[in-house]
Amino acid sequence: MFTGLIQELGTVRSFRDGRLLIDSNLSTPDDPLRIGESVAVNGCCLTTIVGGGLEFELSPETLIRTSFGPLRNGVKVNLERAMKPTDRFGGHIVQGHVDAVGEVVTILRDGEYTVFRFRGPAIYDKYLIDKGSISVDGVSLTVVNPLEGEFDVWVIPHTMEQTNLHERVASDLVNLEYDVIAKHVEKLLDRR
Repeated sequence: MFTGLIQELGTVRSFRDGRLLIDSNLSTPDDPLRIGESVAVNGCCLTTIVGGGLEFELSPETLIRTSFGPLRNGVKVNLERAMKPTDRFGGHIVQGHVDAVGEVVTILRDGEYTVFRFRGPAIYDKYLIDKGSISVDGVSLTVVNPLEGEFDVWVIPHTMEQTNLHERVASDLVNLEYDVIAKHVEKLLDRR
């Protein structure tokens, strides 16, 4: 489980044949990454396959459901290690299970703040509520003005600087994870 609070920006070193290698300082001598550890990369939970580094094998399912297809060397990616039981829970529940690929519709500046408009598949519109939570490329954000599959998020300067959102432009693809609690409630109510 993750919180959606990005710990570091990594840089894609190579990505081919379903194998992704990322340069980062996420692994430290005091707390090294271990083989099999979960790391959210742009909001997608991936499993490390080498100790101390960020190297992953991406299954065909992962490639189909995420925005990883166009990744190229030098691209910045959002990174978050799995939450420890003793950590503070500062964002919202993020599983790292990408629901859909969305698109940046517009990016507007409002003083120090940046307002993004995203579009996701209309089928997921039912999970978008004003002031609800969403994960965009692994970043925990608050939904504003949801309408017909589109929604805004207001991004503070700190989040812009610490995530890859500052590199986004209109028409870029992003990984979307909708609120897991809403999905569970829906399933429970459907069974009634």
